[in-house]
Amino acid sequence: MGQTTIEWTATINSDGTLVPGYTFNPVIGCMKVSAGCQHCYALTLMETRYGRAQWGPNTRRVRTSSSNWKKPIMWNANAKATGRRAKVFCASLSDVFEDHPDWIQPRADLFDLIAQTPYLDWLLLTKRPENINRMVADYAGDCAWLAWNGVYPRTNIWIGTSVENQEQAEKRIPHLLNVEAPVKFLSCEPLLSPLNLEDLAYEAAGPAWAGYNKLVDWIIVGGESGQKARPMQLEWARSLRDQCQAAGTAFFMKQLGGISDKRHDLTDFPEDLRIREFPQ
Repeated sequence: MGQTTIEWTATINSDGTLVPGYTFNPVIGCMKVSAGCQHCYALTLMETRYGRAQWGPNTRRVRTSSSNWKKPIMWNANAKATGRRAKVFCASLSDVFEDHPDWIQPRADLFDLIAQTPYLDWLLLTKRPENINRMVADYAGDCAWLAWNGVYPRTNIWIGTSVENQEQAEKRIPHLLNVEAPVKFLSCEPLLSPLNLEDLAYEAAGPAWAGYNKLVDWIIVGGESGQKARPMQLEWARSLRDQCQAAGTAFFMKQLGGISDKRHDLTDFPEDLRIREFPQ
């Protein structure tokens, strides 16, 4: 775990060049909760590469090594020294907001680590946004990060939720909207159906709605990858692109999906989907 090739974790320099971001996993292990989890990348990785997996409701969640926990401190020092902020995707092999007893202490320690690394932008992506406010409040007496939820939002925390179909959009997005964060984003990967976000935006904003630009700041779209990948229709991605453009929301086309080595290669995308925007 360290520097990553995940495109949406990059940071754009003033000269237009990209600085790769990082991945950090405080804990390894999770549980499938919806259709997007069916061909879980992390589960497959742990089974095939490491010969072990900590998945399911009755398995342990394993805290990563102390040396791994020291890495963000080094990344933060480098970002401070170079004057270039860096993004950290947390977590690719677990879910910070999973309601599991093995997460209690690591989550508190993670919140403290985030407070210690102000030159890093932490991208916390969850399939359980309904737990965020409660779990932050649980540490209100112990953690410097508690001020995120009420007194002053921490500026280095971006909160996102995974939305693979309309069912999960309607279930998860309202919870995301109730969270205090400077950047809120959706990861529509794997995208398994068309998504209509306009109605959700109207419900969130009420009669004052004038476009749904208040819904989220960033939408990342991608097809499923791997041997059993379920196909993404390009029109689903184009619809989200158009909804983002109408709302002034950043749109990031990550991958087409499938088993091709070029699924991440922009030059292999249809020209009208070669869009990789970041929130301002």
